[in-house]
Amino acid sequence: MTAVSLGTPAQPGFGERIWRINWGLILVLTAIAGIGVLALYSAAGGRPDPWAARHAVRYGAALCILLAVCLVHPKVWLYLAWPIYIISILLLVAVDVVGKVGMGAQRWLILGPIQIQPSEITKVAVILVIARYYHGLSHEQAARFLYALPPLFVVLAPVGLVMVQPDLGTAMMVLLGGAALLFVAGVRLWMFLAAAVGAVACLPIGWSLMHEYQRKRVLTFLDPDRDPLGAGYHITQSKIAIGSGGLFGKGFLQGTQASLNFLPEKQTDFIFTMLSEEFGFVGGVAIIGLLAGIIMMGMLIALRCRHQYGRLVAL
Repeated sequence: MTAVSLGTPAQPGFGERIWRINWGLILVLTAIAGIGVLALYSAAGGRPDPWAARHAVRYGAALCILLAVCLVHPKVWLYLAWPIYIISILLLVAVDVVGKVGMGAQRWLILGPIQIQPSEITKVAVILVIARYYHGLSHEQAARFLYALPPLFVVLAPVGLVMVQPDLGTAMMVLLGGAALLFVAGVRLWMFLAAAVGAVACLPIGWSLMHEYQRKRVLTFLDPDRDPLGAGYHITQSKIAIGSGGLFGKGFLQGTQASLNFLPEKQTDFIFTMLSEEFGFVGGVAIIGLLAGIIMMGMLIALRCRHQYGRLVAL
């Protein structure tokens, strides 16, 4: 096997490729999207606008893209990994130059009628490139320190650009996603421990470079009750909403914390809280179960994959 080869198996027909799609995974994704539509309908007080209808249309379009991607042979994505990564980096640079500013951050690009967040593309691009890199290495090579340096740069370059926006949450997602892939690719554990020690040593520097609102988020996460009427207000109200839902919830469209606007950004950041108030503990666990199902199906797909590149991408 060469560094960029997935073999040359006989190409299945269109009908066979349709049959090979994991329709169980599609069903779970559609169920979660459907719950999202109901939640956004409730967040708007029982109206399809401004969120639920848009969400349904976007999911429909995204589902078509997903199915199209499923029908493309994995070797195509292997060949396109670096171009996609380079484009994502250029888009991140463009965000810093001409990006749209919203809610104190510069994270979006306006391309005609479309608004995109390049950091979301970067999440996928980093995975594709690292998977391609390790696809061409032996297990012994993957375990060596020097071979871990190129993928480390692949991860840290976009993380730095995303931090500038600033978007600490997405930067951490890119970092953790890349680290997880390094782990499953065979990088030795001592390297992660060394990186963790280095990260702890750099905490004072990182803290000094963080924006004030980011520091407040960290402190509030560690101790929400330190400022219950200020920075900790939102988390406190979300806990009240979840608790008031009880076992089976107050019922669809009956959540008081959400309808009386005690929950900020109930259509985004606190959507799970709103659902838990309306459908209770049972509803919350059901949603977590569906999300866990996606993870389990992804792992099963990886275990069944016949080549390293697809296995790493799925994981």
